[in-house]
Amino acid sequence: MTYVVNESCIKCKLMDCIEVCPVDCFYEGENMLVIHPDECIDCGVCEPECPVEAILPDTDETSEKWIELNKDYADKWPNITLKGEVPADEAEYRDKKGKFDEFFSSAPGQGN
Repeated sequence: MTYVVNESCIKCKLMDCIEVCPVDCFYEGENMLVIHPDECIDCGVCEPECPVEAILPDTDETSEKWIELNKDYADKWPNITLKGEVPADEAEYRDKKGKFDEFFSSAPGQGN
């Protein structure tokens, strides 16, 4: 089992999860994060830290779509180990549905 980031992270990218991850398995895209499945140690400390519930175990029935996306983009985007700036308009997107189709970006983030 590993954990995955879903579309709730898109345009929110709060990054509280990064601060608690003991193995630095988060990777940063322009407007969301992903977890590298080969680096995640399944400790689960990141899941309760996410205020928008964007992190789920890969065994969750809603995670199937996100497993491959996390794996794919973790190999393309830069690693992020420190919490960065939260998007100024993140509150506008917290409860928005269908964010992947409308806002997903394959562009990498800054990393650190």
